[in-house]
Amino acid sequence: MELSHLRYVVAAARAGSFRAAARALKVQESSVSRRIRDLEDEIGAALFIRSHRGVKLTYAGQRFICRASIALDQVDHAARDVGAIGRAEDGVVRIGIFSSMASGFLAELFQTYGAGHAGVRLDFFDGVPLDHIAAIRQHRLDVAFIAGESALTDCDVVQLWTERIFVVLPIGHRLATLAGIGWSDLRSQPFVFSETQPGSDISDYLVRHLVDVGDRPVIERHGVGQESLMQIVSLGRGLTMVTEAATAVNFPGVVYRPLTGEELLFSAVWSPQNENPAFWRMLSLARQMSKVRYPSTQIGEPISSAQTPTIDSVALSQKRDPSP
Repeated sequence: MELSHLRYVVAAARAGSFRAAARALKVQESSVSRRIRDLEDEIGAALFIRSHRGVKLTYAGQRFICRASIALDQVDHAARDVGAIGRAEDGVVRIGIFSSMASGFLAELFQTYGAGHAGVRLDFFDGVPLDHIAAIRQHRLDVAFIAGESALTDCDVVQLWTERIFVVLPIGHRLATLAGIGWSDLRSQPFVFSETQPGSDISDYLVRHLVDVGDRPVIERHGVGQESLMQIVSLGRGLTMVTEAATAVNFPGVVYRPLTGEELLFSAVWSPQNENPAFWRMLSLARQMSKVRYPSTQIGEPISSAQTPTIDSVALSQKRDPSP
């Protein structure tokens, strides 16, 4: 029994004749008659009463057509569903994030993608970049948007955007009057960071640069989220740092000041074995947006795993204009 047998039976029952069914299916009448006769022989029951006026379902045919119609409907639904996924009109993209989505490149990417792919669900996961990469290797995530990582021998990487680094200070702090802050201004300042990502990476970034200017900062780490961390800063317990996208969220008692000339480079990481059409549409859009934003750079071009930047290499202070 083949699907064509079922389609011929259903078409003949609806049309009332083999000739009309053949016209609707755009096949020869003899093909419809022969296939239906073969099916009747296989199941051992006549499905139609034939006459010169057309055909009429037997009792067995009525029972058969009920089941056959349901089966064909399910097959058609399955084909439409899978076709929609293949065209990226439906599906899920599982995304690991490192930067804030409050503003900036990621916010624009997800808004633009959502407008063009309303049937695709975006599932977001916060976490440690190394965990995101492990999830990509295990195909539990489609893509992770992270700051630079060490070489990845089994993942593909593309650099997409940069974000300035901002120092977060209490409103009354003496550095709050400055339009921009340099590394030398941060000597002897206490800092507070979250124990989770991206706090730990940014705090390591801070330590390396302050050591270069002869300072060893005092850092307190707290197991809190961004909102509680900002409250700690507003109480005068220390300064902290965030990337540019996070500055779109206003918190009482604190101000943001740019760290002069410092930027972080962010990349997308994914498995080359990923076969999710909805993800590939998102990646294509991200690269197009990146090329528009950074037309005269290599950002937006795929890089080999050996070229994947580390957190040290993503400070672009002498390479790019720090203005937004």
